[in-house]
Amino acid sequence: MGMSVTTSVATEDDAERILKLQFLCYQGEAELYGDWAIDPLTQTLESLRTELKEHQVLVARLGDEVVGSVRGWVDADGVGRIGRLMVHPRMQRHGLGSRLLSAMERQLASGPRPPTGYRLFTGHRSIGNLRLYQRLGYRQTQVEEINNKLSFIVLEKQAAHPAEQLAATA
Repeated sequence: MGMSVTTSVATEDDAERILKLQFLCYQGEAELYGDWAIDPLTQTLESLRTELKEHQVLVARLGDEVVGSVRGWVDADGVGRIGRLMVHPRMQRHGLGSRLLSAMERQLASGPRPPTGYRLFTGHRSIGNLRLYQRLGYRQTQVEEINNKLSFIVLEKQAAHPAEQLAATA
């Protein structure tokens, strides 16, 4: 009998598992850009625990194993910021990234300050990420050059109206 993947709000007990998953998932990005000092690979457990307290963090579980995660918050301008979307390599290309991203949008929309839209970014060589985000309605709004090896592609999406959000969850 197979297990199904469930999505839930992360707890402090998930911090170490999220950090280990993050380290695994961002190896490909580091290799793609030739930079193993990227933030996801150098983040400390203490820093992640702080994020768990200050932001929304969702995890996808297969049994007790954390196989995916995403983080989000609503900034001072009312924009839902979404980041660190990751799916275990063996679980990729099965719709889990889409599920996590959509779940975070719903999580932020149900909060005390529903966002007017959503913003995220990815590296310019991360073609799979760009395809996923565009398929889910995100559109490129700017390119931010970080250094001669890396540019961030910023993508945005308008938030659904409350009636549309209700229909999407029904």
